[in-house]
Amino acid sequence: MPVQNLARSDVVTASIDASIRDLATTMRDERVGSVVVTEAGAPVGIVTDRDLTVRVLATDADPAALDAADVMSPDLHAIGPDDGFYQATEMMRRYGVRRLPVVDDDRNLRGIITADDLNELLADEHQEMAGVVRAQRPPY
Repeated sequence: MPVQNLARSDVVTASIDASIRDLATTMRDERVGSVVVTEAGAPVGIVTDRDLTVRVLATDADPAALDAADVMSPDLHAIGPDDGFYQATEMMRRYGVRRLPVVDDDRNLRGIITADDLNELLADEHQEMAGVVRAQRPPY
């Protein structure tokens, strides 16, 4: 199944100069664990709730003096909309990430797919398979 059928298109984004407070407030208000950092519509990094904890709160850094560029993961791993479910899981495993921005051939942000999205899909598929098994087994 293509990632474009699974990904969320309502990606929460911020500019590279967004303040730490703005990032945290956005995550809280949008009820998400990450914000994709963009420049000119293209993703250049990602800031997760864990990044804020490890790179800001657990250090002596002054949060007021930091912005998205200071705490984002700049080695962003993205996936194409026509790539499949298994490619997404393989990339997440290989790179140790839980979120993959979905970008088109011009690197424009088209969505995001998360490990939670993939787990939800698998749970739905398992429910369907359980229904098949229940329908075909003899009564107890």
